[in-house]
Amino acid sequence: MIPGRAFVSLPVPLPARPAPGDTRAKEPAMSDMITADLVDLDLSADTKEAAARALAERMVALGRVTHLDGFLVDVAAREAQMPTGLDGGIGIPHCRSEHVTEPTLAFGRSARGIDFGAADGPADLIFLIAAPAGADDAHLTILSSLARQLMNTEFTDALRAAGDARTAAALIRGEEAPAAEAAAAGPARPAASTEPAAAENAAAPAENSVAASVAASAGAATGTTGLPEAPEAGEEDGERPFRIVAVTSCPTGIAHTYMAAESLENAGREAGVEVVVETQGSAGFTRLDPAVIAAADGVILAHDVAVRDKDRFAGKPTVDTGVKAAINRPGELIAEVRDKAARGEVTSGSPGATPVERTGDSGEGYGTKLRKWLMSGVSYMVPFVAAGGLLIALGFAIGGYEINKAPAVTDHFVWGQADSWAALLFQIGGVAFAFLVPVLAGYIAYGMADRPGLVPGFVGGSIALTVNAGFLGGLAAGLISGAVVLAIQRVRIPAALRGIMPVVVIPLISSAVVGFLMFVVIGKPIASAQKAMTDWLNGLSGANAVLLGALLGLMMCFDLGGPVNKVAYTFATAGIAVSDPSDSAMKIMAAVMAAGMVPPLAMALATTVRGKLFNAAERENGKAAWVLGASFISEGAIPFAAADPLRVIPASMVGGALTGALSMVFGATLRAPHGGVFVVPLIGNPLLYLVAIAAGVVVTTGLVVLLKGLRRPADTTAPGPGPAAPPAEAKQPVAA
Repeated sequence: MIPGRAFVSLPVPLPARPAPGDTRAKEPAMSDMITADLVDLDLSADTKEAAARALAERMVALGRVTHLDGFLVDVAAREAQMPTGLDGGIGIPHCRSEHVTEPTLAFGRSARGIDFGAADGPADLIFLIAAPAGADDAHLTILSSLARQLMNTEFTDALRAAGDARTAAALIRGEEAPAAEAAAAGPARPAASTEPAAAENAAAPAENSVAASVAASAGAATGTTGLPEAPEAGEEDGERPFRIVAVTSCPTGIAHTYMAAESLENAGREAGVEVVVETQGSAGFTRLDPAVIAAADGVILAHDVAVRDKDRFAGKPTVDTGVKAAINRPGELIAEVRDKAARGEVTSGSPGATPVERTGDSGEGYGTKLRKWLMSGVSYMVPFVAAGGLLIALGFAIGGYEINKAPAVTDHFVWGQADSWAALLFQIGGVAFAFLVPVLAGYIAYGMADRPGLVPGFVGGSIALTVNAGFLGGLAAGLISGAVVLAIQRVRIPAALRGIMPVVVIPLISSAVVGFLMFVVIGKPIASAQKAMTDWLNGLSGANAVLLGALLGLMMCFDLGGPVNKVAYTFATAGIAVSDPSDSAMKIMAAVMAAGMVPPLAMALATTVRGKLFNAAERENGKAAWVLGASFISEGAIPFAAADPLRVIPASMVGGALTGALSMVFGATLRAPHGGVFVVPLIGNPLLYLVAIAAGVVVTTGLVVLLKGLRRPADTTAPGPGPAAPPAEAKQPVAA
C-alpha cells in the first residue's frame, strides 16, 4: 500500500442538505457556505483592502458577518502576518473572527487584477474565507477542501470562464464539474466497469472537484488512505520509490496549509515519489504513523508556525521552509530533499515552539535569511536585557550611583540595610547582563543551524566577552558558529556515525573551530572596532546627537516591533549592557524608549478625540493602547497600522522622530532598557523627557486625524447585492 497516492478521486459525496421538513441536524456542506449572492464576477476594487471590503459587504448583507469594520480589521491582521496571494492569479484573504456567525466563502473575479503579494503578479480570482472564532472541525474540513482544489488548473480555468454568478457558485460547491474534467471522465474509466456501476458513477456527485477534495481532506485528517493495491512506479521491477513525509501549517490553518499539502502530493505523483502529508490545520491533525516516518527517506517541513512534535523527524534528511514554497515550487523541494539524502545530510531535530525554526526559504535572498538569523538571536536576548537592565536600574535607584562599587553580597549582606538590597539587585542584574552576548550568539547560530548551533554559539559568545569584542563580537560568533555547523552537516558520513553526530562530533569540532577563530584570528580586530564605536558614541554632541535621535525615532516607528524597530532597540540596549554605561549610551536608550511609546499612545488619543474616524473595534483597541503605550509596547499600534498603513505609519514616524530628537536635545538619560512611564523615576531630566513624548504623541495624533479626515468616509452599512440587512452595528447585541 502506497500512502503517497491517497488523494485520488474517491466516490464520497458532499454531505447533503436536509430536505424540507427533515428534523435531523443539518450536516455542514459547501452549499451552506457560498451562494450566488456571495459571488461578484465584476469586482471593481483596485486594492486588496477594497476587494476584502466589497466581498465582506455581501457577507454582512446575508447576516454572515455582524460587524463589517471589525471583521476587516481581523482580515488585515491576518494579511499582515503573511501575504495571501498565490502564484497563478489567486488571492485568498481569510481569517477567524468573532464577528462571523457561520463559515462563509465569497468569491470575486477582477478583470484588472489586484495585488495580493504573489511573486507572479496580481490576482484575478479572489476568495474571501470567513471562519467563526470557534468554527467546528467539519466546517473547516470543507473549507480546506476548497484550498486543495485551488491547485487544480481545470477548476480555476472554469471559474475564469464562468458566465454568471450561479455557475461560479455551483463550481465552487462542486455541483458542476469543470468542462475539461467532464470531458476526461469517460476515457479514464476502467474498461471492466459494469454498466450499472458506470451509470451510478455518472449520476453521483462524488466525482466533482470539491467532493473529491473533501474526501481527501477527511482521509488526511483521520490517517486513512483508501489506496489501491496495485503496484506503483518502480515496484514491479523490485525497486521502491523514494519516500517523503511532510508537514504543512500556516498561521490560520485554513487555506495555505491544505494548498501546500495538495501541491506536494501532486508534485510527488509527477516525480514518481511517495509523499505523505500531515496537515496541522485548524481542524486539528492526526500524527503520521511512526512506521511511515521510520520508512521515509526524507522530510519536508513547510510551515509558518511551529511544527508540533518536530523531534519525530530527527535523523532524516530534511528541508525546512515556508508554507508558500511548498505551494509555488514543490518540485524543487522534492529534488532538494532527494539531494540531501544522496549526500547523507541529516537533521538532529529541535523543539517545536521557537520563534525562528528554519534558515529561510530556498528562494529567499541572503539578506532576508540574514535578517531572520539575527532576529532569532535578538528575540532570545531581549528578555535578558529587560530583566538585567531593570534590576540594575532599581539597584541604582535604591542605592545611588555608587552602588556599582559595593562589595559582593556573598561577602557582605545586612538584611536591614537598603544599600545591601540595592547591591543585591544590582549584582543579580549584572549576572543577567553577562548572558546577553552568549545568548545572542547562541541563538543566531540556532536560527541558522538548529540545535547543533547552540554549543559553538554560546562558546563563541563567551569568548567575545573574554576578548572585549562585546556586542559586535557576539554577532560575528553567532554567524560563524552557524556557518561552521552547516558546513559540517554537509559532509557525508557513514550511517553508523550519524547517531553521535549531534551530541559529540558536531559540538566538538564546531566549538574548536569557532574558539580558534575568536581567540586568534578575529577577536582582537572586532574588539578594536567595538571600542571605536563606543568612543564615537561618547563623542556625539549638538546637531549630530539630535540627528541620531531623530533617526532612531524613525526606526522605532517604522514597523512597530518588527526588524527595523528591533535594530534600533538592540543598538540602544547594547550601549547600556555594561555595569557603568556612558552618558551618551544612556541618552540613546532614553530616545529609543520615548519614540517607541509614541505610536500606541497617539492612536489611543486619536480614538478618544475623534472617535468617529475609527470603527468600533479600533476604538476598543484604543483603550488598550493607553496601557500598552505607557508600558513601551510599540506593538499596541499594530491593529491601526494594519488597517490603514498609509496614514498611520508615516504619522507615527514623524512623531517618533520629533520625540527622539527632543529627548536628545533635553539630555534625558535612561539606565533601564524597558518599563515606559513606570521607570520615569530612573530617568535623567524626567519632566523634559515626558514633554518630548507628549510632543510626539500630539503631532502623530494631529497627522492621523488630518489624514483620516481627508478621505471620503466609506459607507459600512451598504447592503450590497442580495436581500437588505440591518446595519452591522445593530446586530452586535445579537452576536453577543
